[in-house]
Amino acid sequence: AQEPGMPLSDQEYRQFFKFVQITLQASTACHLRELYGCQNSLVQTLDKYENHGIIPEGPVCSKVPGNRFFPNFCTFSLYRCIKKKYFLKV
Repeated sequence: AQEPGMPLSDQEYRQFFKFVQITLQASTACHLRELYGCQNSLVQTLDKYENHGIIPEGPVCSKVPGNRFFPNFCTFSLYRCIKKKYFLKV
């Protein structure tokens, strides 16, 4: 473990900025979703990418305490965006 106040090691910096970059990408996807909605072709392409080529139809179950059910993937994705829980899994 590093001493408090010491700069990160090269490996720690790579890990830190990898997380920041991924989070920024997720935030950008959420911004597109908020601007254009779930029916936008770019947003649908991102949703398909996230789900191995298809957008799940019908209700979506999640491991969110108190919110185990969403009527569709779009609602689930909007919830993740609003709560900034970008990596919440279904």
